[in-house]
Amino acid sequence: MKFRKKHREESEVFTDSLNDILFILLMFFLIVATLANPNVVKVGLPRGTKDTKAKQNIMVSIDKNQQFFLGAKKIDASQFDSVLSSEIRRYKAFVDTPTVVINADTTAFYGEVYRIMRLAKKDTAKVVARID
Repeated sequence: MKFRKKHREESEVFTDSLNDILFILLMFFLIVATLANPNVVKVGLPRGTKDTKAKQNIMVSIDKNQQFFLGAKKIDASQFDSVLSSEIRRYKAFVDTPTVVINADTTAFYGEVYRIMRLAKKDTAKVVARID
């Protein structure tokens, strides 16, 4: 006499709803990650064909009114050179060669941009200018 059952029921775990939730969370984090950059001052940048990616240690912005910003903090033009030099020296404690990213408005005086580039190079920092 055989007492064993011929058909055993196998349990299944339905993951359809879990896949939907994970997809929605993935899309949410991808969208939020592209929008979040707290150190940005709105300037009108010219469009170019090549985009330069660099680790952005020090953000310098020049707007259309020739106002200087270090990150999101406005700096007086007369004190900007010394503030930038001290910021580069501060970052040298953490990174061998800090990177200075310059965002200049399309109507900004590019003589100021080049002056900042020379100052950063003199302090042995890498310079990326978003001028295209």
